[in-house]
Amino acid sequence: MTGRCPWAVSATAPSCPVGRRRTSAIRREDRIRLRDELLAEAKRRTLIMGILNVTPDSFSDGGQHDGFEEALAHACLMASEGADIIDVGGESTRPGAEKVSEEEELARTIRVIEAIAGADRAPVSIDTYKAGVARAACEAGAVIVNDVTGASDPGIVHAAAEAGAAYVLTYHRGATDPEVNAARDMLTFFEKAIAQCEADGLPRDHIILDPGVGFAKTYEQNFQVLGAVDGLVRTGLPVLIGVSRKSFIGKLYGADVGDRLTGSLAAGLDSVRRGAHMLRVHDVAQHRQAIQMWEAIENAAH
Repeated sequence: MTGRCPWAVSATAPSCPVGRRRTSAIRREDRIRLRDELLAEAKRRTLIMGILNVTPDSFSDGGQHDGFEEALAHACLMASEGADIIDVGGESTRPGAEKVSEEEELARTIRVIEAIAGADRAPVSIDTYKAGVARAACEAGAVIVNDVTGASDPGIVHAAAEAGAAYVLTYHRGATDPEVNAARDMLTFFEKAIAQCEADGLPRDHIILDPGVGFAKTYEQNFQVLGAVDGLVRTGLPVLIGVSRKSFIGKLYGADVGDRLTGSLAAGLDSVRRGAHMLRVHDVAQHRQAIQMWEAIENAAH
């Protein structure tokens, strides 16, 4: 990318202290409009969610974008490469990662979200499992709450519903059970979890489903859930796939984290072929090009 990131001008803007009520970067009605436009667009084409980890210890890019200017520059780059959503995360969810306090997670994420969110920009997602962080992030401008834990914090679904945000519901059993057929168990899990979300005030059509590759699953179970994406698509809800650079790819052919692009593309495109609506990725440009090629072939075949 050449030139100065247009979002970098926000770097000099005063930041509200953590814990003080903030003025949203977008009005609630704009957040609801962006949410609805995004969910509708996901039915027409494959969307790309670009990963922006503002953490020192994420498994692939920890420490690369945890500075404010670096975060804005990377958000700008991903948007220019074709990211439809910017997913901001302030706590690593890799196995063995150190837990961070809500205060620290807010300090890492909110200023960045305030700077990059806007009614005329790529929608922002907050990658968190904490209801308090989700609530503050939506106030700052996020339109999606991306919770990889399957609502381990029972208040997070209500927080998303109250804010008018979409909610990513992830298949996460809490602990790995090698005896479970993950493909069948996933469908049962979602049937119950969706009902619980609705009971907590979140409309069904504001839910996005994620099979949770890499979370509380054996190596084999990761492939089982990817092979069952078709079943998730049949629920009629948008399906988000997050496989980018994950360890199961490296294990398949002995690749270090920096050499997993080919496997990430292959797994992502297979999910798109099965009907997935969104891909959460590190390498935005490469995934955008791969999807464009696949869509060109599909369009020609019909």
